[in-house]
Amino acid sequence: MPYLKLTTNQTINPEVTSPLLSELSQLIAKETGKPERYVMIELDKNETMLFAGGNQPLAFVVCKSIGLSSQQSKSLAKSICRLLENSLQIQPERVYIEFSNCPAEFWGWNSSTFG
Repeated sequence: MPYLKLTTNQTINPEVTSPLLSELSQLIAKETGKPERYVMIELDKNETMLFAGGNQPLAFVVCKSIGLSSQQSKSLAKSICRLLENSLQIQPERVYIEFSNCPAEFWGWNSSTFG
C-alpha cells in the first residue's frame, strides 16, 4: 500500500533507473514497516519543471501510505532527500515532498480494500 511517485526534471540513464527504483522501494518498505511486496514506485523523468525561478535539478515526491505517521514522514523526508542527492545530485532544498496518510478503507487492492 505504500506508494511513491518521483517527478524530476533530470534525465536519468536507463542503467540508473532500475537501481533507483529498487532503492526507493526498499527505503519505503523499511521506513513504513510495510512488506515490500505492497510497495509501488513511479518515476516521471525529464519533465519540464521550474522551482524557485530556476530549472536546476529538482524533484517533487508524493508519498502515500496507510497509517503513515508524522514521525515516519520526517524520517522519510531525510532519507528520500539523501537518496536523491546521492543518486541524482538533487540538493535537498530543491525537493518538495507531499506525504499522505490514507485510511485503509480508501486504499483498494486485489478487488477490495485494506479496511
